[in-house]
Amino acid sequence: MSLAVAAFLWLTAFVTATLSGVFGMAGGLVLMGALALVLPVSVAFVTHGLLQVVANGWRAVLHARHVRWSIVGLYAIASLAAGVVVALIAYTPSKPVLYLLMGLVPGLLWLPRETLRLDAARPAHALVSGFLVTSLNLTAGVAGPLLDIFFIRTELTRHTIVATKAATQVFSHLAKIVVYGAPLIAAKGAELPPWWMFALAVPLSMAGTVVGGRILARMSDVNFKRWTRWIVSAIGLIYLVQAAQLFLAG
Repeated sequence: MSLAVAAFLWLTAFVTATLSGVFGMAGGLVLMGALALVLPVSVAFVTHGLLQVVANGWRAVLHARHVRWSIVGLYAIASLAAGVVVALIAYTPSKPVLYLLMGLVPGLLWLPRETLRLDAARPAHALVSGFLVTSLNLTAGVAGPLLDIFFIRTELTRHTIVATKAATQVFSHLAKIVVYGAPLIAAKGAELPPWWMFALAVPLSMAGTVVGGRILARMSDVNFKRWTRWIVSAIGLIYLVQAAQLFLAG
């Protein structure tokens, strides 16, 4: 890996961790797209998983008093089941398909929430969210907008939403590391980024999480929900354009 590529990944790790610290999901969407630009898809999945485990895990630690652990426990069980299913299928998308899926995922934010009536605080819904979100994470690379559907109708505050979503996403990204990392490790991991890239990317992700948390503290619940939808949708539109360009290029 060249120093220029590493520097790009370091900057992206910080910026996207900051975004996730504020909105809970936008950062992961941006990070996956950035990684896919410079890395093979399977390697991008593993790298994304590693960085997001750190960013989400650290965010959950920083806001531990706000985490709804009953939701996290049920989510983790269903996440394990989803990981096993996708591992058996052995699916890895091409780059055009990956960008297409990432571009479509934000559309989930515009589904009529009143009709769906999903609430992660309900045990059955927490299980369903764990299976569906992890499955989408393992196929499209990201699943924040789908996870958001299960939290938008809850009575939780913005701090509890961000903290609980962060804790659940640790399990989704661990599944990504295992499902896509195992074949790379079996092949001696020749394509994985070098250790020194992660050595700086990890603390930068943690620093971005701290910065994002401070920005979150200054936002109102209304602004938090409104800005999340529009920012993620704009990112999705960019990915759809990228997918179209890749398909046209053959």
